Amino acid sequence: MNSAELFENIYSTSPEVLSKAPGRLEVLGNHTDYNEGYVLSVAVDAGTEMAFVKTEGTTCKVHSPVMGDGVRMFDLDDIKQPLENRDWTNYIRGVINEMQKRGYEVGAFNAVITSNMPLSAGMSSSASIEMALVSGLCELFDLDIPLKNKARIGQGCENNYIGANTGLMDQLSSLTGKKNQLVVSEFRNVTVNHTPIPEEIALVVVNSGVTHDLSCEYNERREMCEEARDVLKTVYPGVTALRDVTLSMLEEQKELLSENAYKRARHITEENKRVKEAQDFLASGDISQFGRLLFDSHQSSMDNFENSCEELDFLVKTAKESGQCLGARLSGGGFGGISIHLVKSEDTPSYVEFIKSSFEDRFKKTPDTYVCRSADGAQAVRLKGCSV
Repeated sequence: MNSAELFENIYSTSPEVLSKAPGRLEVLGNHTDYNEGYVLSVAVDAGTEMAFVKTEGTTCKVHSPVMGDGVRMFDLDDIKQPLENRDWTNYIRGVINEMQKRGYEVGAFNAVITSNMPLSAGMSSSASIEMALVSGLCELFDLDIPLKNKARIGQGCENNYIGANTGLMDQLSSLTGKKNQLVVSEFRNVTVNHTPIPEEIALVVVNSGVTHDLSCEYNERREMCEEARDVLKTVYPGVTALRDVTLSMLEEQKELLSENAYKRARHITEENKRVKEAQDFLASGDISQFGRLLFDSHQSSMDNFENSCEELDFLVKTAKESGQCLGARLSGGGFGGISIHLVKSEDTPSYVEFIKSSFEDRFKKTPDTYVCRSADGAQAVRLKGCSV
């Protein structure tokens, strides 16, 4: 049952607006967005769909079968503070709160939220919800919000309401994805370009099964990056973010930094370099070298950023030894979640069986796997009784 059909069952009326927004895979550029750096990502063919109708008054009703706890209600005049116990409606309340703070008038509505992506797994289900919501509300209430501001509304929800001090990569990827294209983002001026995905490769996603809550570990990593930036700025006044730091600069001032600040900064500096190299390898068709960068990135996550886990390390090590995988790494914030595996399209079925079997033998559980395809970014349409 799609969101429009579910909406009619719940509210006994047809929706006015339908929206959808994809999840994303971070291909390269781990934790570089909030350091004003570069990211290579892809919007995927899994995400969130929402259906809306306007209502009178100030009370909103929201239902999500994924969360499975019936219709939830909240008052638009009483959403300045998040609910306790990490309530899932905080993502809805938080987005609307950020819109209100920016002067956008949002009226009452009824909504249904459906999803076909794993939650808390590193494919950014949260940004998918946020961008589907912003896009739908813009259509429902005739709001003209620039793309960058839509992304910042989602980021503001994460930072100010959820308590995760994340960057813009997730929201920007969900908004600007293109089918058969990778998204190339930079986060100082917040610009986006695209580069074609080679036809001969597929992205296999393997979920470690380790759920992650980024709000604590993520914030600590960001603090270490900011500590490194502030120390390096005393020597190099032109440094305003780790994006401005080269590896030679970092090595020259290593003794000024705490061990953790140095390691976190090294990861970011090398990740930015890898994103730039990846574009060159993709342009020249050197998929082997492109894949090597993914392996290098994961090694740095293990050694420098320390945001991996036993299950992810096993998946990447097994991928490297398989003879079929061109490159693999954790994707997203880390500390669990998913790994991505770059595989030739014709090898995909056998590789999926191999990696599932290997993981099952080691951890006595079968991992969820997905063969992800690229997708277009968030969109919303004004319809009656039709699915997007």
